[in-house]
Amino acid sequence: MNRFIALRLTCLAFIFVFAFLKPVLAESKPRNMVFILIDDQRYDALGMMGHPFLETPRLDTLAGDGIFFENAFVTTSLCSPSRASFLSGQYAHTHGVLNNSTPLPQSTPTFPKELQKAGYETAFVGKWHMGGSSDDPRPGFDRWVSFKGQGTYYDCTFNIDGEQKKMDGYTTDIITDYAVDFLKKDHDKPFFLYMSHKAVHGDFYPAKRHEGVYDDENYPHPDTYDNTEDNYRGKPEWVRKQRQSWHGVDGMYNKRIDFDPFTRDYCETMLAVDESVGRVVDTLKEMGELDSTLIVYTSDNGFLFGEHGLIDKRTMYAESIRIPLIAHCPDLFEGKQRRKEMVLNIDFAPTFLEAADWTIPDTVQGQSFYKLMTNEPIDWRTEFLYEYYWERSFAQTPTVLGVRTDKYKLMRFHGVWDKYELYDIENDPHEKTNLLGDFMVENEAGTLDRLIRKDADPELKEVFVDLSNRLDKLLDETGSAREPNWRPKG
Repeated sequence: MNRFIALRLTCLAFIFVFAFLKPVLAESKPRNMVFILIDDQRYDALGMMGHPFLETPRLDTLAGDGIFFENAFVTTSLCSPSRASFLSGQYAHTHGVLNNSTPLPQSTPTFPKELQKAGYETAFVGKWHMGGSSDDPRPGFDRWVSFKGQGTYYDCTFNIDGEQKKMDGYTTDIITDYAVDFLKKDHDKPFFLYMSHKAVHGDFYPAKRHEGVYDDENYPHPDTYDNTEDNYRGKPEWVRKQRQSWHGVDGMYNKRIDFDPFTRDYCETMLAVDESVGRVVDTLKEMGELDSTLIVYTSDNGFLFGEHGLIDKRTMYAESIRIPLIAHCPDLFEGKQRRKEMVLNIDFAPTFLEAADWTIPDTVQGQSFYKLMTNEPIDWRTEFLYEYYWERSFAQTPTVLGVRTDKYKLMRFHGVWDKYELYDIENDPHEKTNLLGDFMVENEAGTLDRLIRKDADPELKEVFVDLSNRLDKLLDETGSAREPNWRPKG
């Protein structure tokens, strides 16, 4: 009898200790992670954001069960520079990828290389794009599935771990097939999957099953779409002149397409992306790994849909730099959350490394938002630096250096003699009224940096000087130059 009681007590003690240690053991186990990067998805191209007709049920569910970051941004709104910033945690002026053709130097520290050191099995599946003339496997990945440059939406040739293979079918689906195959394989290490879609980059080609789904829909033109004096009052001249360019609503892609079918094609192309996310989620659920896997979903930059008469990206307007950001991991944090902190593309690398409990290299210029997800105290940024460097192939958009706070945004242009832009984004979120429109001095020799007319409101002068100082400080602190003729080494 005593023996029986002792046995029962031992069992109860074991159960108690196991129950106590289980969360500790789960926390100490390296966390599997999935990073999903979309191309050119603007922040509100989601059903949950009140889009007039686009339906994204799987993304809406992922966000509803996780955290939606309402103020996520890129520090350079251009594909390759932004992708290099995601990988390295560095500003474009630091990693040196300033256009869509420059490869990321292989010596640059990246989070996949660090995750390999931490014992992770890593895979890259999809669009790489930096140094697009080559699709060779890049350092940091045990599994490589990619293609040259932009690739094609149909029947794309992939590089599979160094071997060329022509694939029949729709590229979004093929990328998802390889991603799911990687997830399902037997892993003797924690895994990190980086799934990077070509969609929704223009020209937009939806999957055959989605063609015509939105034929009866029209995307409403934004308030700043029309070519009126009211819309361009106070704006730099170069903005209005872009209407007839490749990136203007009156000259879209050399006048190959009109605005309305353009927006419908974009939304139809997004439908396969939503399905792709659903397949990844379903696969993790079948594996029993959904709750414990950290899923992070975002885009490489935003996209203008007629705001200020523009399409595409590159500018510092809100729709160009703002991106969707969803994080999902029920074992790590509660769902149904919305966060308002400003999160940047340079923050992803340190976040993944902190989630892996690995040292963040001192080359990283971003800040991990891991503690934002876990709701721990953290001193967070109140402003950030934006930079875009003039490209010869798209000369209509000048270099811009800017700073954004929670209340204001200042854009300083270089290589063009024109007004700067300053917006009270708290009260003017659509950036209709340039506060400097009537007060910039345009006909004096010298710099425009701090020249503002004497009859300007003193409070406006104070705001302008303060933001100019903040911008200069950010440039100095991040190792950039205040004059963008400068080019980084390497």
